[in-house]
Amino acid sequence: MKIHKVDLEKTVAYPDQYPTSHYPEFALSGRSNVGKSSLINAILNRKKLARTSSSPGKTQTLNFFNVNDDLYLVDVPGYGYAKVSKKMREKFGQMIETYLESREELKGMILLMDSRHKPTQDDVAMYQYAKYLNQPLLIVATKIDKVKKSQWNKVVKNFKDTLELDESDDLILFSSEKKYNIDALWQWVEDKKNNA
Repeated sequence: MKIHKVDLEKTVAYPDQYPTSHYPEFALSGRSNVGKSSLINAILNRKKLARTSSSPGKTQTLNFFNVNDDLYLVDVPGYGYAKVSKKMREKFGQMIETYLESREELKGMILLMDSRHKPTQDDVAMYQYAKYLNQPLLIVATKIDKVKKSQWNKVVKNFKDTLELDESDDLILFSSEKKYNIDALWQWVEDKKNNA
């Protein structure tokens, strides 16, 4: 995918603020420190478009990134954030649920999980929720550059076993640092966009 134009077009908290362009949308979800901002910057070939932070839980809105006036990548608040109050977590949860369950333009979900660890209970719950929503699903095992190559098959097995992936689920190993599998991620997005 050639990126000609990209910008953070909208930062929203409520449905009446969603974009009205009707481009296909792909939601990016993952734990707060999984490397979501780094992935967004890597796949969009921009250094600081999505703000990376050492303190997890910085994304507190739905962030709509317009790519080539052709699709939106939607960054949703990370889950598993310990430093956010219970009330705030419930508010995030409601905002994310409303978006994921009601948005017709949503054509797929990209779930980010840290390749260095087995998927957490939160990861499993998010995966099961995505399956319940019946959305096309891409699991992205991030930070694979931090794992020895000899362990990569083990990472895949851990993910398949822990999440109980089925044939319809796609899984890729990914590194923002090494720009590994950026093309594979875009290929998945293009396929889902064109088949929507």
